[in-house]
Amino acid sequence: MRILFSSTPAHGHLLPLLPLARAFRDRGDDVAVLTAGAFAPLLDAEGITLLPAGPTADVLFAESARRTGVDAAADPRPEAVADFFAGTRVDLTADDALAAAREFAPDLIVAEALDFVGPLVAAALDVPVATMAFGPAIPAEFTDGMTALVGSRYADRGLAPVPARWHLDPCPDLLQPPGWQAPANRVPVRPEPHQGAGAGSGTRANAGSDDAAGTPGDRPKVLVTFGTHFSDPATLTPILAELRTVGVDLVVTLGLTASAADYSAADNNITFAAFTPLADLLHDVDLVVTHGGAGTTLGVLSRGLPLVVVPQGADQFLQAAVVSGSGTGIAVQPGPDVPETVAKAVVTLRSDPCYTEAARTVAAQIAAMPAPAEVAAHLATALA
Repeated sequence: MRILFSSTPAHGHLLPLLPLARAFRDRGDDVAVLTAGAFAPLLDAEGITLLPAGPTADVLFAESARRTGVDAAADPRPEAVADFFAGTRVDLTADDALAAAREFAPDLIVAEALDFVGPLVAAALDVPVATMAFGPAIPAEFTDGMTALVGSRYADRGLAPVPARWHLDPCPDLLQPPGWQAPANRVPVRPEPHQGAGAGSGTRANAGSDDAAGTPGDRPKVLVTFGTHFSDPATLTPILAELRTVGVDLVVTLGLTASAADYSAADNNITFAAFTPLADLLHDVDLVVTHGGAGTTLGVLSRGLPLVVVPQGADQFLQAAVVSGSGTGIAVQPGPDVPETVAKAVVTLRSDPCYTEAARTVAAQIAAMPAPAEVAAHLATALA
């Protein structure tokens, strides 16, 4: 069977697809990923074919900002988000994607939730499509605008949108927003923190493993990770300075472009880490301070660890809201006192066991969800 995954060219969108892509790969299926060519090293290491199509995210953001006058990453208002995902990206990617996909001849296309290229290709090739969420349900104020905008791109090509046959959902019910109702085509799939190349698609649950969390001690270990694109030293350095005052050891991820020298917070109790799979970073930490990327949030909670979420843009405010609402952590909204508030939140998470208990409850619900290998087998059987 030939399975084509399609993703917006950003780590936060692509990495949550990898566990299911590995599961199909490990079954012996032919697997390819349709996204920008810059992800070749990541996919080569996985032994997964890249079908390069479209520009990288920085080019897309620049063009979308030129069209709308708004930076959709920093100012995620609905009309800017709609143009970026359903307008600009489709315009600059769809033709290349269709040519590459036609040659690959997939039996199924799996598109992440904000990828509008894969579903258009599926309509053109008349193959079934599955969408895959990467976090809590996206509010209708965003999805309605994107759906309306991409409709003109279908019409330009003489196509009609095809409903997704499956909605693959890694978000446990406890983290869905108030009023959420599961769609009829929902297929739960257990989320996993990103693992390095060579990781298989086994069925081991993350929750409750012996290496999931550190043992609370005199100096707790705190992971500070603002993802691949939001690790701005100007934002993080004041936060790190405050965290140094509350008696914790810090592991700080550098994102894709920063180096330890960019931070003026050198300290024996701070370890800086270049891009490292999240699964490796979570082995012995007690809690996490994060920007609230969906993959990071679900990966951390799958290990039963509480969070402090400091949203910077994109969909991170949604993650902050569900973390706060579920009692699994504390959300710190933008403002002049963010560093001090983050430090106080870390102290609170360490002193109040309710947050860890709530995180472990979510972890147990995640562990009960079908593993990627089970979902791959289910989809393959349905297609056959």
